[in-house]
Amino acid sequence: MIAITHRVSPNIHQCELTHRVREPLDLDRARRQHAAYQDVLRRHGFSVEELTVNEHLPDSVFVEDTAVVLDEIAVLCRPGAPSRREEVAGIRPALARYRPLAAIQAPGTLDGGDVLRVGKTLFVGLSLRTNRDGMEQLRAILAPHGYQVKPVQVHGCLHLKTAVTAADDHTLVAYPAWIDMEPFGGFRVLEVPEEEAEAANILRLHRSVLVAQGFARTERMLRQAGFSVETVDISELRKAEAGLTCSSLLVSP
Repeated sequence: MIAITHRVSPNIHQCELTHRVREPLDLDRARRQHAAYQDVLRRHGFSVEELTVNEHLPDSVFVEDTAVVLDEIAVLCRPGAPSRREEVAGIRPALARYRPLAAIQAPGTLDGGDVLRVGKTLFVGLSLRTNRDGMEQLRAILAPHGYQVKPVQVHGCLHLKTAVTAADDHTLVAYPAWIDMEPFGGFRVLEVPEEEAEAANILRLHRSVLVAQGFARTERMLRQAGFSVETVDISELRKAEAGLTCSSLLVSP
């Protein structure tokens, strides 16, 4: 497995913020936390590639938003924030080594953080960053490959995966107050407590799930549900509105 990541930009303090108040951000600490995150991926068998091509762009570490990577194809996104659209060209050559490419075109917008894949279904958050045109383009691109695309209304957070992620193909971790849960009927849903709402963004790994450090109740809930849990500190990156899924594009061989 390949994990495509990007070096933390020295301009990360100028990142886009939607639901968080801007705070002072320690670049060295953010880079140490990102390195620890990469080390977790390596321990789980991922070969980590760290790009630097977009280092001048404040949000470039959050590579998830630039593409949706599936077994058959990678779809280059068109981020909803205009300041982030330049990132996509820098990511293209890295993905082209592993997948045929397609791309979302104007007026569509699509952030990878709004796309949750569970099996052959992609749930797409309709948010401030992703519009219906972007979702419909994704549906058309993926239809020949047998994927279903289902819209989900997002109303309380930045991206769909801020509020819901998959621990396995049958279990979701969610903070339901931020999204419409109706499209997720049939799943087991583990609800994070209100004071740990940001813990809904977990990263599913080969043998365990990764939870952001500091969310003890969510960690305990997942262990009680039968999951092996690891934690990593991303407290500095969270000041830039990050979650665990944001900082990598995971590519199967």
